[in-house]
Amino acid sequence: MSFELSAEQEAIRGAVREFAEAEIEPVAREHDERGEYPEGLRRKAAELDLVAPHVPVEYGGAGMDMLSRCIVTEELWRGDPGIGSAIGSAGFGTSMLLEYGDEWMKEEWLPRITAGDSVSCSCISEPAHGSNVAGMETHAERDGDGYVLNGNKMWITNGTVADIAVVMAKTDPAAEPAHKGITAFLVPTDREGFRTTEIDNKLGIHASDLAEVVIDDVRVPEENVIGEPNEGFYQLMDFFASGRTSVAAQAVGAAQGALDAAVEYANEREQFGQKIGEFQAIEHKVAEMATSVEAARSLTYRAASHVEGETDDTAVKLASMAKLFASEHAVDVADESVQVHGGAGYVTDHPAERYYRDARITKIYEGTSEIQKNIISDRVL
Repeated sequence: MSFELSAEQEAIRGAVREFAEAEIEPVAREHDERGEYPEGLRRKAAELDLVAPHVPVEYGGAGMDMLSRCIVTEELWRGDPGIGSAIGSAGFGTSMLLEYGDEWMKEEWLPRITAGDSVSCSCISEPAHGSNVAGMETHAERDGDGYVLNGNKMWITNGTVADIAVVMAKTDPAAEPAHKGITAFLVPTDREGFRTTEIDNKLGIHASDLAEVVIDDVRVPEENVIGEPNEGFYQLMDFFASGRTSVAAQAVGAAQGALDAAVEYANEREQFGQKIGEFQAIEHKVAEMATSVEAARSLTYRAASHVEGETDDTAVKLASMAKLFASEHAVDVADESVQVHGGAGYVTDHPAERYYRDARITKIYEGTSEIQKNIISDRVL
């Protein structure tokens, strides 16, 4: 199946690549070494409609389709995965608001997020519950005309920089099966009892904010329920396929960045009187790396075309295939990029080691590779 990009999509790729080359790449190493969140770059990206580009025009977004969004993600991560993650995740939770949120939620928050003035996050994973979403222990109890939330969330992207959070909590602990009792809440992060601690000892994507969130007697009014009570898990399921396709695009971008770095180095470095790129051993490495990147890109674009419509079993399967294949091969490609660089790839003088560290996360979040294999096999066997 051919995935010829439209003139508009080619223009999007060109614009994002230009932004990445001019704004991201020159400061990528600095942000990585300092673990510095790129607030200014996020705001610049928002001016180009690169923050939450799926949000419709009426709420300040660009209204991009899934494939166009994958192109944006790919090019941001090609520039630098850490900064690309910070920009791409600034609208986490907005899909839930668009699909299930009340109009006041959309009008109040979506324009602020797309303009770069506010950041959102999704609070799902917990210290003891990652892949097993239904096992979450964070709970919300009715209290008059609102709810009181208590719990602990872990590995929350944008946790310390977000202004608003979509928090998943149990509202019916006795529900059987357990996932039937989960509700989504819109929680401003300045509420009393909402506390965050930055996680700054990550292997990679250092420019992206990550946190532990403690929710201690946080009160929200009933109007802050997103969608229907006890339907949060089913609402969340609507976005798993798109989320996994987005991570596949991240992996493609990281792999392409690592490949670019290897090609550039191979064409500059000389040994034994010739450029190392002229040795067949290096030529074969680059050939395999390029093939892996292109195969991952094709599978990701195919998944994006299916996820755009109704999220049926085919879309779910392809999204998991894309994430599994792209993430596994991104790590392999980044590993080979370090190898092409030799000793120079093991230090921070070149970006190869950064792509190697950064690519690794794509095999873990939005469902580990093992979870993706379960999902795929369930739809094949």
